[in-house]
Amino acid sequence: MEAGIIILWTLSVILVTLGIAGLVLPVIPGPLVIFAGLGLAAWAERFTHVGTFTLVILALLAVIATSVDFLAGVFGAKHFGASRNAMAGAAAGAVVGLFFGLPGIIAGPFIGAVIGELAARKNFQAAGMAGMGAWLGMVVGAAAKVAIGFAMIGIFLLVRFL
Repeated sequence: MEAGIIILWTLSVILVTLGIAGLVLPVIPGPLVIFAGLGLAAWAERFTHVGTFTLVILALLAVIATSVDFLAGVFGAKHFGASRNAMAGAAAGAVVGLFFGLPGIIAGPFIGAVIGELAARKNFQAAGMAGMGAWLGMVVGAAAKVAIGFAMIGIFLLVRFL
């Protein structure tokens, strides 16, 4: 085996492993890193088994998973009757929460939605519901991101070995 191919496969395994960790760790964009690793694996085999169509599907799934993870808190807040300020607060809280690690990721959308709702209505009950909706949305988004990430790996393996 050629040294270049060994390097590509090694990088591919490292990226996919890192991407799997990123499905649960907030600082690593898991689906995008998984896609990069799977793309390298396809390249290592000169796209013989996994071609353009499969890579486009995997890229779309990576973008969808990343988007769902980010926007789920906003949609959760909306589902619980949050104002536009609360939804903007949930989105801002998710972004700011990234800088505070796991506690920030968990609390950020909730705190942002509560602050946004309080700025709009000054109603603590509505603010609490908006925060709860943002948090539940975030949990659902995280679960979807994990499911899509593993589906990406499954699709790659199916195409590769069938």
